Amino acid sequence: MNVHSPVASPADELKANVSVPFERAQAMPRSVYTSPDFLALELEHIFSKEWICAGRTDALKKPGDYLTMEIAGEPIIVLRDREGTLRAMSNVCRHRMSTLLEGRGNVRAIVCPYHAWTYSLDGSLRGAPAMGRNESFCKSDVKLPAVRCEEWLGFIMVTLDPDTPPPSKTLAEAEAMIAHLDLAGYSETFREEHVWDTNWKVLAENFMESYHLPVCHRETIGGSTNIDEMICPEGTDAFNWHTILRNDAVPLALAHPNDTRLTGDQRRTTWLFAIYPSLMISITPGYFWYLSLHPGGTGPDAVGKVRILFGGGMSAPYMADPEAPAQLAKVKAMLDHVNAEDRGCTERVYRGVLSRLGEAGPLSHLERPNFEFAQYIERRIGTGRSAA
Repeated sequence: MNVHSPVASPADELKANVSVPFERAQAMPRSVYTSPDFLALELEHIFSKEWICAGRTDALKKPGDYLTMEIAGEPIIVLRDREGTLRAMSNVCRHRMSTLLEGRGNVRAIVCPYHAWTYSLDGSLRGAPAMGRNESFCKSDVKLPAVRCEEWLGFIMVTLDPDTPPPSKTLAEAEAMIAHLDLAGYSETFREEHVWDTNWKVLAENFMESYHLPVCHRETIGGSTNIDEMICPEGTDAFNWHTILRNDAVPLALAHPNDTRLTGDQRRTTWLFAIYPSLMISITPGYFWYLSLHPGGTGPDAVGKVRILFGGGMSAPYMADPEAPAQLAKVKAMLDHVNAEDRGCTERVYRGVLSRLGEAGPLSHLERPNFEFAQYIERRIGTGRSAA
């Protein structure tokens, strides 16, 4: 009688993967990118419990401005109410459960497109046609469930978990690192949504390491960076980061001539933060851009797709410069090219991950953030499985 060892689950493979010192680290195993069961664990123990970025607060300037998003299959509205307060709430009608709003826009009230149940901007039910004969119906008892929503450095952060610590606490160290840049004062000038054919972690990892810049981005930003000057320090339980010293190949990446707050290398340092699980921020003294990532859905193909919120803009000194919009247009064109390069690289990685002959290899010292990201995922998945 032959005794066979049980087949390791993706979670078990990941646990073994991150149990070694960084000096012997390997890239994450193929299974964590391709397994629908592992994706289900990520949705349950990561995306349903962590803070997810919905964009920038200046996307919702006026009362009634709203945007919609989905977290782990949960439809959500984020809006500015009549008092100017930022709110998040369920995007599902309390009658027959139709979704209410789509995309972005401005409303005076939230009206269900199915039966015209109408909600005020605080989520309370304002009106419900033809409900007077139902003795169990009480309008004052009906309200769209609230969802936690906070602002962090100008970002809208949303979570389904009532107990997750606030970003101001878990990200205080990151905030202190870039206090001199006043990220909350940067203005968003573009916001787009995309879907790529890769796993969300492949794109997250691509952002976290700049090892690929000279090759993948040889036509754009590769020449403005020197990998020998990159610093990849140890991250924290909530984020990892690294910095790049830029030359003048992209002038907007340097401090504005009138910006006297920044001195020395502060004037040419780009900061790259990976805020777990899925907010990636690149901040230069002149402009910033960010990616907010989410798995592509809940269907059978979701594991191989990532939904991307892509936004960015300029620092206050550049926003005040009449010539800056033209410079930003050039930077935006460059970023679009960079994104096209990244899409090609990350989709090729995912095609390789699907290969039966593919195998994860050793990590460079410039990929420390990737190893820490893998450790973070294992902690969240492992803790969730233990508690189940």
